[in-house]
Amino acid sequence: MEAIEELEIKPCTSSLYLRPFRLCYRQNWLLYQNSMNGTKKFWDFMRTHDSVSILIFNTSRQCFVVVKQFRPAVYMCEVERRHPQVLQNQDKESFSRLEDPVPAVAGVTYELCAGIVDKPGLSLEEIACGEVLEECGYRVPITDLRRITSYRSGVGVTGSRQTLFYAEVTDQMRTGEGGGQPEEGELIEVVEIPLEDSMKFAYDETLPKTMGVIFSFMWFQNNIAPKLPKK
Repeated sequence: MEAIEELEIKPCTSSLYLRPFRLCYRQNWLLYQNSMNGTKKFWDFMRTHDSVSILIFNTSRQCFVVVKQFRPAVYMCEVERRHPQVLQNQDKESFSRLEDPVPAVAGVTYELCAGIVDKPGLSLEEIACGEVLEECGYRVPITDLRRITSYRSGVGVTGSRQTLFYAEVTDQMRTGEGGGQPEEGELIEVVEIPLEDSMKFAYDETLPKTMGVIFSFMWFQNNIAPKLPKK
């Protein structure tokens, strides 16, 4: 996972996952909504797929099951922070090789099991169960999923909706190793976070993670942990 090579920055002229647009509009204050003297604005944004994520708690081991993977977008943010010139003067006709790349670990993040909503014939619950099996190896019945909430992510750029579920699993429910689908370019490591260490993990800034991890761990502490049997 942390061995990457032959890094090149190339123009993205088409994508299965991102569609850039520009919205032009006039915005009026509500008090003057009938006025045509509002401010003209424009905003660049991208359309992406909505997604699902799943907080998985293994009751056999009393731990959370999360995933760890290399994220190129996170990596390039770190590259630009250390070498600001790398992304300067990049136009649609050029590309460049990264001659002095930073260690790949700079782009590795801890995340909830998740996946994009790109299967029109399946419900969000069915997609979520499929992701749990593919990424983490647990076979979870749809009836065992608990919907926590949904929220918007990347509101300044994508505005996509992510729906968060909760699933309890046992060791007996694990039927595979997980790790994602290599044929789709996925290389995922399954990581277990002990319950007693979870909040320390959530706030440890040396371990890059998504907001979904922090929020869901807090939700668990408020809604599930008080009901657990006392040791």
